[in-house]
Amino acid sequence: MSTASMATAYPVRGAMVPVARTLRAYFAPVARTTETPAIFDPAVHGAFALEAPPAPWLSLGWVEGFSRAAATKLQVVAAGSKGAPGSTFRDALASLVEFDFREWGKLQMALAGGSQHMNVLAANTTSTPQPSGATPIAAVALLAGSTASKLVVGAGALGGFNVGDLLAVDADYAQQTGYVGTGIAAAYVKQSSDVRNDANYVRRVTFNVGRVVSKTVDSLVLGQPLLGGSPAANASVQKVAAFVDREGGSFFQEWSALFVWPEEAGGRICLYYPRLTPRALAGAGGNAGAGANAPEVATDVMPPLSARGLHASFLALPYTDINDNETVVCYRSYFPSSSASVY
Repeated sequence: MSTASMATAYPVRGAMVPVARTLRAYFAPVARTTETPAIFDPAVHGAFALEAPPAPWLSLGWVEGFSRAAATKLQVVAAGSKGAPGSTFRDALASLVEFDFREWGKLQMALAGGSQHMNVLAANTTSTPQPSGATPIAAVALLAGSTASKLVVGAGALGGFNVGDLLAVDADYAQQTGYVGTGIAAAYVKQSSDVRNDANYVRRVTFNVGRVVSKTVDSLVLGQPLLGGSPAANASVQKVAAFVDREGGSFFQEWSALFVWPEEAGGRICLYYPRLTPRALAGAGGNAGAGANAPEVATDVMPPLSARGLHASFLALPYTDINDNETVVCYRSYFPSSSASVY
């Protein structure tokens, strides 16, 4: 057989094996009052720049130790006098996800911890100490013209803030119940007495945090825009000394997640989970009844130095696909390279 004939009979297959360095994680808030997830549409969002994800997706950096398990059970319907398998159906739909965040930040800690994540507001040394922060220094009201990246506080208040300060920006707590936090549900208040009618409570939990990188004649300029968007008209700002999460609590985080293996050689792979919520740890030093808070994980750099990561474990919640009314928990998308064979 000639070379030409062999090429016709056995065509060369284009590269079909995706190769990637490691996994990228992106999260977006679920609208908690309606349980509406953020949507990842492969046709619209599939080829986005990894360093500039489409809104409302937020890049949380690289993750390691990623594992996922389809825990859905398949059941068999027996038929006939022999009780032979006649058909199958899915029962107890479930999907589990675990991985390690390699970077630390407010959102990474909130997702790994699982419950409401708190901003430790800067306090006077005379305040009575509390594990999640004492009575804080009084908040400064924002003025008109404030945006998600620039906080107008007025020339007279500028002296109370310095470049490098970490800030929490949100409205005063006004005895409301339900979800609180501008833009992103940060906690759920069952009754106002639970938070002692603390006017600072929303700023204690809000995701609207930022760091001051410069100052103008009347404003504080932030290095990154506030996650929850522009502050409310009646918002105030307070310094944040640290972040703290707690093991326990009644609030559960719920976020949409997108995991991407970039196309170093071959195609891009995306795993989209419409709704993820924390689950009890089953690994990384935990056990099935360990609760939602994740342990820290260590990666040796050069002993005695080691890098600390955050182990996160999630349960995927169901989502109804509008195209065919099917209940699903995860979507896997593959974007072949331009030279790849189709099958």
